[in-house]
Amino acid sequence: MSQEKSGKGLLLGFLAGGAVGAILALLYAPKSGRELREDIRSKTDEYYDDVEKYYSEARNKAKDLINDGKKKSEKLISDARVKSEELLKDAERIFNDAKSKAEGYVAKGKETIDQESAKMKTAIKAGVDAYKETKRS
Repeated sequence: MSQEKSGKGLLLGFLAGGAVGAILALLYAPKSGRELREDIRSKTDEYYDDVEKYYSEARNKAKDLINDGKKKSEKLISDARVKSEELLKDAERIFNDAKSKAEGYVAKGKETIDQESAKMKTAIKAGVDAYKETKRS
């Protein structure tokens, strides 16, 4: 940014210096008043045209920079959107994997509990039957 400012300042300095130099050269030149005024008028028109040209170029460069900035920001936003969608898909996949593993562990635990419960019922029934048998004899 400071390079742009120094470049503008340098350009304005050259233009101002050229204008002052041209005016001084015209003032010290051995010409009549009419010729001098005509020379000043023509030099003023030349400098005015140069200023318009530089202004137009600067405006076009500024537009180009703005358009480039817009394009880059749109690309960054698009890339961020794609990345976030990928991250969401990955997170959903990881969640589903964890959910299915947890469901598997729960089913296996339930099956183990059912088996152990059946063994315990059988053992209790055998103990009750043995007690009843012992009591009869």
